[in-house]
Amino acid sequence: MDKKLHIVGGGLAGSEAAWQAANMGVEVVLHEMRPEVETFAHQTGSFGEMVCSNSFRSDDHEQNAVGLLHWEMRAANGLIMQMAAKHRLPAGGALAVDRDPFAESVTQALLDHPNISVEYGEVTELPTEGHWIIATGPLTSAKLGAAIQAETGAERLAFFDAIAPIVYAESINMDVAWMQSRYDKGETEEEQKAYLNCPMTKDQYDAFIAALMAAEKTEFHDGETATYFDGCLPIEVMAERGHDTLRFGPMKPVGLTNPHDPENKPYAVVQLRRDNALGTLFNIVGFQTKMKYGAQTEVFKMIPALEDASFARLGGIHRNTFLNSPTLLDDQMRLKSRLGTGASIRFAGQVTGVEGYVESAAMGLLAGRLAAAEILGQDLETAPQDSAMGALIHHITGGAEAKTFQPMNVNFGLFRPVEGLKGGRRGRKDRYKAYTDRAKQVFQEWLDTQATQEN
Repeated sequence: MDKKLHIVGGGLAGSEAAWQAANMGVEVVLHEMRPEVETFAHQTGSFGEMVCSNSFRSDDHEQNAVGLLHWEMRAANGLIMQMAAKHRLPAGGALAVDRDPFAESVTQALLDHPNISVEYGEVTELPTEGHWIIATGPLTSAKLGAAIQAETGAERLAFFDAIAPIVYAESINMDVAWMQSRYDKGETEEEQKAYLNCPMTKDQYDAFIAALMAAEKTEFHDGETATYFDGCLPIEVMAERGHDTLRFGPMKPVGLTNPHDPENKPYAVVQLRRDNALGTLFNIVGFQTKMKYGAQTEVFKMIPALEDASFARLGGIHRNTFLNSPTLLDDQMRLKSRLGTGASIRFAGQVTGVEGYVESAAMGLLAGRLAAAEILGQDLETAPQDSAMGALIHHITGGAEAKTFQPMNVNFGLFRPVEGLKGGRRGRKDRYKAYTDRAKQVFQEWLDTQATQEN
């Protein structure tokens, strides 16, 4: 079998997979269809483009499963975390980046690597020989998607994903809005003032919800059916669940004090987060939407401080697809139907049924290392189950119920219990610290084992 590793898709997962395998000494060919073939969500041809948010979420590696995943990726010399650190923006306790320079740095790092070459153009069929990783993400092209469906003999699952709008900072009324992270979270003043807050009274909130519910929404194509992923619901879908759902979700007013009116607590607050290093763009946090463009401008300008807002990008919604991985992939992320044939085909990233930038990149990291080890003749087990990466891969390749499989973020609910610790909310802090301590130990041991094999 050819010793090259072919990776289809230059998103976060494909980029990380290429980086990991190339650093292990394997020759990598990265296949990318953009910009020759465009997608609904992508704006550039860069590798590692972030199409929805610019945040990798919490960076707390002791009390948060996402932050723990950050730690593991850094420990494994991950490209995505390296470039995120280089282009980090203030975001309280979160890891947010200046998205365009971030993607440009990812692209340049891959192009400069001596073991990586790039071939542009669409891959439309599953290969019949060689080592491959399919990391085409939730926006897998129609032709390749049809080939995957024909191979698996199973219906591919789908969900709808949404994008939040981006506002020009200069168009925001700072006589109304103010800068503050919730609960002043962050170690520096810049971090403690990482979010821009727009306060609402009860009357303003009621009027906003009414307009949101009445606004014209995007209609799906005939026969296009899918569910929503709960972690990325459009705001109007949340609002349909109850009048106060948004006020207890992305518009919650807790942990914030309005310096323009400190005596009166806002009834609701809309938060915006810096989207670039210059501070000229802000995205509306949690405001994914399926409203039509005209309706978006009318409804969002009802938000105090955004009455004269100009939008660099409006929100949108698109259909994402993913595999029923518990039935289709083994614990090495390989397509079971191709085991023992002339082709070793792995899947990585969101197409496997993980949700989120961090989770996608982590699955790319894991797939890249597993594929490289296979090519080099090394015996490498998948990441240990008690690590964040291992808990996630265990869930999607066997731990989840196949009949009800849906996209999954990393979370401590995927972790095996630590003996002797209390359950419930009161024991949560100690329990989470025990999870993260255990995970770091077993993950580092896993990395050390690989280092020993390479030497």
